[in-house]
Amino acid sequence: MRTKQELGEAIRRERRAALVVNTHSRRGRRLYQGARSRLAAAGFTLLGTYPVDRPDELEQHLAAAADLGPDLLVAGGGDGTIGTAARLLAHRDIALGLLPLGTTNNFARTVGIPLDLDAAVAVLTDGKVIDVDLGLVGDMRFTNHVGIGLSADVMLTAPPRLKRATGRLAYPITALALLARHRPLRATVRAEGREHEFVTHQLYVANGGFHAGRPITADANADDRLLVAYPVGGPTRRELLRDTARNAATGHRRTLGDDPFLAVRQLWLETDPPARVEVDGEPYGESPIRIGLDPNALRVMAAADSPDR
Repeated sequence: MRTKQELGEAIRRERRAALVVNTHSRRGRRLYQGARSRLAAAGFTLLGTYPVDRPDELEQHLAAAADLGPDLLVAGGGDGTIGTAARLLAHRDIALGLLPLGTTNNFARTVGIPLDLDAAVAVLTDGKVIDVDLGLVGDMRFTNHVGIGLSADVMLTAPPRLKRATGRLAYPITALALLARHRPLRATVRAEGREHEFVTHQLYVANGGFHAGRPITADANADDRLLVAYPVGGPTRRELLRDTARNAATGHRRTLGDDPFLAVRQLWLETDPPARVEVDGEPYGESPIRIGLDPNALRVMAAADSPDR
């Protein structure tokens, strides 16, 4: 296993890469050819290129790309695509390159990857390799968050056509449609010898620094050895809507020391009644669950001035 510095030098020197783009995603289909041509123009030798139109084939194409032995595996798509690639590349001698082509692009924002395609390719050309934490729910790694309650119901319900047509607005639109009949849950979080109880429609446990394309807090990131657990609102629908708007508007000004954030290394979560769980926008099952961290599990090509622990 090479050091981060050795892997970064190999990427800059040899330019050996593979490209996998989720062409089923909102921008992937439109930008696939442009991504391929930009990487070639930047001097990368593409050992394999994989436009993936069927989501159920994404994992096998990512595995095939990794088996080619690139120093850099470039994944283009949304958070679901990036999360699948991250799980595959955890603790491997391959760096993940990000082309943010999805709806919210939370992980790309967390590690400072620009959303513009040309600027994202420039990071792959001139950046450095850093390592970041991944979350663990059970044995499953994740990049961004675990959602319990309304968000899991939304992820299972939001129509793909609405996501493609409206982008990240698809989620609040779907949430508003579900909210009229949604019931709050009683969530108990046990961590570091303490017990915290919330009555809420929605609880998140985040590894990264962004949710729904907005900062969670000014100091949350994916390289701090911390998970951030927080409810959104209380038992009433009005509180949920109020706190959703507040989080979107003030996340960049809040810190992990503010209420209601709990910054911990691992936790046990149960709810009454049992609630649906989504992991990075994909259905996972139901509570109760244990959530922890896999520190420095993933190597990512990031901007040259990115912080790295």
